[in-house]
Amino acid sequence: MGKIGKSSIEFDIKPRISAAASVVGQKEGEGPLGSLFDKIITDPMAGKKTWEESESEFQRLVVELLLEKSGLGKKDIRYIFAGDLLGQLIATSFGIAEYEIPFFGLYGACSTMGESLSLAAMTVAAGYADNVIAMTSSHFASAEKQFRFPLDYGNQRPLCATWTVTGAGGVILSGGDSSGNCVTGITTGKIVDYGIQDSFNMGAAMAPAACDVIYNHFMDFETGPEDYDAIYTGDLGSVGHQILIDLLEKKGFDVSKVHHDCGMEIYDADSQDTHAGGSGCGCSAVTLCAHILKELDNGDFKRVLFIPTGALLSTISFNEGKTVPGIAHAVVIEHL
Repeated sequence: MGKIGKSSIEFDIKPRISAAASVVGQKEGEGPLGSLFDKIITDPMAGKKTWEESESEFQRLVVELLLEKSGLGKKDIRYIFAGDLLGQLIATSFGIAEYEIPFFGLYGACSTMGESLSLAAMTVAAGYADNVIAMTSSHFASAEKQFRFPLDYGNQRPLCATWTVTGAGGVILSGGDSSGNCVTGITTGKIVDYGIQDSFNMGAAMAPAACDVIYNHFMDFETGPEDYDAIYTGDLGSVGHQILIDLLEKKGFDVSKVHHDCGMEIYDADSQDTHAGGSGCGCSAVTLCAHILKELDNGDFKRVLFIPTGALLSTISFNEGKTVPGIAHAVVIEHL
C-alpha cells in the first residue's frame, strides 16, 4: 500500500467487492434503474411506526442481503463502516445493532459511501480484516423532517432542489483474491467552502469539493479523464453537474464526455418531478451497488472513478447563518 501525492493511496493488495446489495423505496423503483435494485419497498414506512425506524429497516435489510449473497455469517465480518444523515446516526445504529458486528459510525453527509469505502479498503488492504461492510442510507421523509420542513407543510421546492433518495446500499470488501471488481486506489477530499448559503442548492455547494478532489486525484495518480470509462459523482444533480464541468475546464480538464451523476440517473427528470435530480447518502450507494458495479461486471466499464459528494450543514449551522461547505471522496474501482 503506497501513499501517492498529497491525499491519495494506491493499493498493492486490492480489496475485492465480494458482494453488493441495494434496497430502495417505490419512487426509486419506478425510475430508470428500477429493474436493477435487489429489493423495492413500496411502503415508505417499511412496516414501522416512524420514518427513522423505516430507514433503519432499509439498512438492516442490506446487511441481511449482503450476508445471504456472500454466504458469510455475521461472525465472518470484522467491521462495519456505515452512517446516514440523521442526528447521532440513529438510522444506522438502530438498524444494524442486532448483527453485533464491530461498528465505526461515519458522517460525511452524502459523501458517506465514499468515506466508508475508503476506510474499509484501507483496513482490508492493510491486513486488519478479511471482510468489511461499507454501507449507508437515506430516506426522503426523515431527511425532510430533520433538515427542511415537515412533509405536511407542503412547501414549494425551487428548481435547483434535489429529491432525497429513499434507499440503502452496501458492499462487502474482502481480502485475498484480487479479481473481479476491486478498489485499487482512493483520494481523500478536503472541506471546500465557496460561501453558498442556499440549503436547497446542494449541487452548487458540493461541486467545488468534487472539482477539488478530482483535480487532486488526477495530479496524484498522473491521470486524466481519458483514463476512466466513467467518472460518477454522487448527487450534484443537473445544476452541480454543469458547475463541475465548468470548474474543471478552468483547471485544464474536460470531463464532459465521461462525467455521470448518480442523482441524475436514478430518477427520470421528465416524469418524476425531482427537479435537479436525486440526493442523499443512499443516492450514490444504491446507484453504485445496483448499476455501476454491474456495468463493470458486464464489461461496459473497466475503470471507474466514483466520487460521492456531501454538503456539511446542520439545522443549527444553517439557522445561525453559516455557509454550506462541501466534501467529496474519490474511489477508483476496476474490474481485474
